[in-house]
Amino acid sequence: MLDETPKRFDRIVAILIQLQSKKIVKAQELADRFECSLRTIYRDIRTLEASGVPIYSEAGVGYALMEGYRLPPVMFTREEVSSFIAAEKLMQKFTDPSLGTNYASAMYKLKSVLRSADKDYLANIESRVVMNTAEPMFNHNSPNTLAVLFEGIAEKKQILLSYKTFSKEETTQRNIEPVGVFHDNNNWYFLGYCHLRQDYRQFRTDRILGIQKTESDFSIEHEALETYLKKTENCPTTKVRILVEKKIARYLASERKYHGFVTEKEIGDKIEMTFMCRSMEDGFPRWFLMFGDYATILEPESLKTRILELLEINRQRLI
Repeated sequence: MLDETPKRFDRIVAILIQLQSKKIVKAQELADRFECSLRTIYRDIRTLEASGVPIYSEAGVGYALMEGYRLPPVMFTREEVSSFIAAEKLMQKFTDPSLGTNYASAMYKLKSVLRSADKDYLANIESRVVMNTAEPMFNHNSPNTLAVLFEGIAEKKQILLSYKTFSKEETTQRNIEPVGVFHDNNNWYFLGYCHLRQDYRQFRTDRILGIQKTESDFSIEHEALETYLKKTENCPTTKVRILVEKKIARYLASERKYHGFVTEKEIGDKIEMTFMCRSMEDGFPRWFLMFGDYATILEPESLKTRILELLEINRQRLI
């Protein structure tokens, strides 16, 4: 009886839409999305096949629609229409100009199929939603950064990168095989194999002064982006304990996770925070200096030494 509920009908329709959205869809992917068992997915697929939908499957690979099969036009719910607004505003502010322009063009096409009432609903909200970024995420000399990266990843082509390093303030030319793009700590990054360094490196998009796709194919078969990010997480760490005044500690919540935050506990009118830190030379010490007059370093001694070094450098420059 449960299999005949509207919930199952909605799931089967959603499965059909997802099958059209990708070349191959795995059963586990569908089970994860709809939070159901693989047996339920198998049963839903058989229902679609029985209704005449041409689906072919391959053991260990997944499901796909036969080439040429298309769904009729899809109608959007009011809630789905609302989600378009947030997506459009995010694309305007958090992507490069080239990708933002392409998305705006896609949005015009999408809005054109909405019902009149939904168009009015969308218009009433979109002028009242504003998103701002604290700092530019892309260099003005490289307005198509994300678009080129996406092309390089999809076509497995190397890119030629003009990149300005943070520490040396020098610009280098590099041939990179882009593996993936990710957003972290209010910045866009991409990870790729650098032929100059003969190793994998991360690059921040606002330091890219120029980028272009080449006709050179990848020389290496790369693993998924998550694999390399997890390897970075497993780098050697140092235990750090600091004591921070309560009135300041609450303002550190959004950033502390990027410095290896583990636990915290109250000690009187202060908060003791424990970190497993990867960057003891620059990252953590420079962050600590932002609120250091309200905090005490409990351990390690090497962190105290590095803080004193940075303070002495600043003192010399002020003389």
